[in-house]
Amino acid sequence: MKAEGTPKMTVLHAPVGVRSIVSSLVAFFIVASSVTFLLDRGQEAQVQMAVEHGRQEVQVKLEAGLQEPAIRGTTEAGEASEEECNWSRGRWVYDNVSRPLYSGLKCAFIFPEVACDKYGRKDVMYQHWRWQPHGCDLPRFDATKLLEKLRNKRLVFVGDSVNRNQWVSLVCMVEASIPDDRLKTRIFNGSLISFKALEYNATIDFYWSPLLVESNSDNPIIHRVEYRIIRADRIEKHASVWRDADIIVFNSYLWWRKQKDDMRMKVMYGSFEDGDAKLDEMEMVDGFEIALKKLTEWLGDNIDKNKTRIFFAGSSPTHSWASNWGGEDRNKCLNETEPIYKIGYKAATTDYSLMAKAKSYFKTLEPKGIQVQILNITELSDYRKDGHPTVFRRQFVPLTKEQIADPASYADCTHWCLPGVPDVWNEFLYGYLMYK
Repeated sequence: MKAEGTPKMTVLHAPVGVRSIVSSLVAFFIVASSVTFLLDRGQEAQVQMAVEHGRQEVQVKLEAGLQEPAIRGTTEAGEASEEECNWSRGRWVYDNVSRPLYSGLKCAFIFPEVACDKYGRKDVMYQHWRWQPHGCDLPRFDATKLLEKLRNKRLVFVGDSVNRNQWVSLVCMVEASIPDDRLKTRIFNGSLISFKALEYNATIDFYWSPLLVESNSDNPIIHRVEYRIIRADRIEKHASVWRDADIIVFNSYLWWRKQKDDMRMKVMYGSFEDGDAKLDEMEMVDGFEIALKKLTEWLGDNIDKNKTRIFFAGSSPTHSWASNWGGEDRNKCLNETEPIYKIGYKAATTDYSLMAKAKSYFKTLEPKGIQVQILNITELSDYRKDGHPTVFRRQFVPLTKEQIADPASYADCTHWCLPGVPDVWNEFLYGYLMYK
């Protein structure tokens, strides 16, 4: 599908650090002269006309008036610059020079549900898109610098399978810098998966806790239940796992979305053991607020603000309704090979209200000196209808004849192929850890 209002030129940026010089494209000779100027200054840049696959048309119109709180831009070396820039607003740029950041086929720690090229996806364009914020660059990811930052520390991702997707991404991003297999390990221990870089004594964990508080979906393997129940006043079992962490990245949106119109959350108060059990039923979003309230209370009472950094990842959009971008819903995201180019695109099915609620709860921690940094990755991920595994993943349940005959019926349009979109989420995390 052709990009909406997209100019007929693709700008291929070299690795991070080259400032955008295309905000006023009026003729090719301006681009050529600008590139020449940059090359004379010893920087790398590469400009090419629309080539490769004949459809890579990149939106280069810059958008003014950023609405969300901005953070400082960075130079190529990573130092903070004087200009303020919002990393979350930008565009995807096709880049087969600096992307991908690692090989999914060579990463020994990749999971089969996100290893798309291993499971038959021939189109690998999805691996070569780089996120380019308007007016600045993301810090260039350096695995060795991150591992030094994590020396003798523990980073824990807490949440659902999308958060695990981000954990796998980060592990693949750093493990390639440790060529000796004896110096890196992965251990499964129930809900906890632990990667360790032994030379640095650095630990990167994932902990399965999809609803944050205790629930009937806490089993990391068997959690498909007819209805969901959370325990409003119980979080300590989970919190005991992340209590000693130096960095925590929470993610909890997917399991609060309605799978059908009449879906509701059951909330349990008290316990059967004490004989005071009470079960309420409410809207999913109200259950989300109960979980946020309990999490915020726990953080306020237990977090050492001088030791632990806390992040909350933004909502990861799904692309199951192709009509959002002008396609046929029956196809879901199957056979999509390019991003959505329309700047500011927001799918009708992407719910931004949950992140707003999370922000409002975490703001109550600020008087205690506890900051929860939101990783605002929703809009940039919303563009990437092409980044999902669809049918190119390990199938854990045998497919029916009907599914095989209709591939879109079982296409995964929720999780993300790796290398891919979650790598950018981790570049955000890296930038905050290293330079904020």
